[in-house]
Amino acid sequence: MRLALHSSRRRFLGVSLAALGFAVTGAPFSTGAGAALAGPAHGGTATLLLAAEPPVLTSIAHTAYNTVFVSGKTTEGLLAYDFDLNPRPQLATEWSVSEDGLRYTFKLREGVKWHDGKPFTSADVAYSINTLKEVHPRGRNTFLNLVEVQTPDPLTAILVLSKPAPYLISALNATESPIVPKHLYEGTKAAENPVNLAPVGTGPYKFKEWVRASHIIYERNPDYWDKPKPYLDRIVVRFIPDAAGRAIAIETGEIDLAPNTPISLSDLSRLEGLPHIGIEKNGNQYNNGISRIEFNLERPFFKDVRVRRAIAHALDREVFKNTVAYGYGNVIPGPISPNLTRWFDPDLKTYPLDPDTANKLLDEAGFARGGDGVRQRLTIDYVPSGEIYKRGADYIKQALAPLGLDVTVRSQDFATYTKRIYTDRDFDFAFEGMSNLFDPTVGVQRLYWSKNFKPGVPFSNGAAYSNPEVDRLLEESAVETNPEKRVAQWRRIQEILVEDLPAIDVISSPEVTLYNKRIVNHTITADGVGGSLADAYIVK
Repeated sequence: MRLALHSSRRRFLGVSLAALGFAVTGAPFSTGAGAALAGPAHGGTATLLLAAEPPVLTSIAHTAYNTVFVSGKTTEGLLAYDFDLNPRPQLATEWSVSEDGLRYTFKLREGVKWHDGKPFTSADVAYSINTLKEVHPRGRNTFLNLVEVQTPDPLTAILVLSKPAPYLISALNATESPIVPKHLYEGTKAAENPVNLAPVGTGPYKFKEWVRASHIIYERNPDYWDKPKPYLDRIVVRFIPDAAGRAIAIETGEIDLAPNTPISLSDLSRLEGLPHIGIEKNGNQYNNGISRIEFNLERPFFKDVRVRRAIAHALDREVFKNTVAYGYGNVIPGPISPNLTRWFDPDLKTYPLDPDTANKLLDEAGFARGGDGVRQRLTIDYVPSGEIYKRGADYIKQALAPLGLDVTVRSQDFATYTKRIYTDRDFDFAFEGMSNLFDPTVGVQRLYWSKNFKPGVPFSNGAAYSNPEVDRLLEESAVETNPEKRVAQWRRIQEILVEDLPAIDVISSPEVTLYNKRIVNHTITADGVGGSLADAYIVK
């Protein structure tokens, strides 16, 4: 059976999405919080807040997190995704997947031009996909099975694979797999091309200026293919590194959009109560962050699974949610965020708070208390990326003390942290955040696959975990084209992981966007404010 989808023909929607394992509702994109009944209006400037300045402005070769909030304003992807991660047209209007999962055929949108006036064609798609495979940090795995990109005509691109990659259909949005102009990149090193600092794309906004340590300005693209969009005349991106300064700027109305929970969680309830401020919880489905405790299984103390289970019995996930994260986020029993509804298993084994069982397990493992009552002295490192990680490490220290575990909390800058965990391997256990991304093969497999234990490679298998059955299931699911079988494989993977406990997953990340209620239609896709903002407008 040939699977197809066309943007204007609903009869194709049910066929291709259901066959690919996506939930089909037939509903259009959400209009976002607070949509005005009067409809879109042209004009105005929206100000977007980032806590830190991105290193580049397009994500063709870089995934530094703030890059994803700006790249999609100028460059686009073949597809966009709704909140349930169902694919929707962007630069591709129609697509099909062969029955064997080895050919992805995309019909491209007609009449699209780059910001410099050159026509967009399938040659740009072929160049971009091949470049992503070569230089993009995740693209190397996402397009691992890609053999070639065929371009039989200017408006057709065919991805040919050596093995199926069922997650590929979810990996083609503007920030994960941007399509860039071949005529400006070809013959250069993509990661070093100056166009990354002054992007030229097909998107709704044109790059205007970047004043380092201050702001970026984008202006409306009058020749955008999706007229009458965009509605905004201008987007200004401001960098405010101080959390208190960010809160003040949001409160006083200087800022219209502030993604990625940019303020202290303790301030959220106060700002949420202001009449002109809204909080949007959607728009994080493409990232799906979780918080977790990862053990270094090369340390003798943590080699024994009874030790890891004892620690699980000493920790209360509700405290992580209600105290550490101020009530935001969701308690999770395993490695997958509840946002990934198809993959999330709420019925996994849990470890109820039980200090008696925890002490018994440590005794059985042979770690008796010394004369001072201490069984083991440990150091926990926390990722320096938001207040909940320091707060969480402090709670872990407190919770493990009654077990005779004397824990020192260690802080450091981000570069030192990543080098310590992934290169030097100089840690006992860590409290960290990780993204599930849009598919567990892309976002979760990297953390547990024994072949992905690679010292020096950050955000990989930091535990040095190895289980042959898990490896087999991970590798089989990565090429399984039957959606039900893939879900069953991942259910089994999760069951094994909560038995082995190379990590203890505690809560889904409480990521929200704060916005001024004068702006609407800002969060309509799974990447939220990281999307194009072509539909956003200001209520006058």
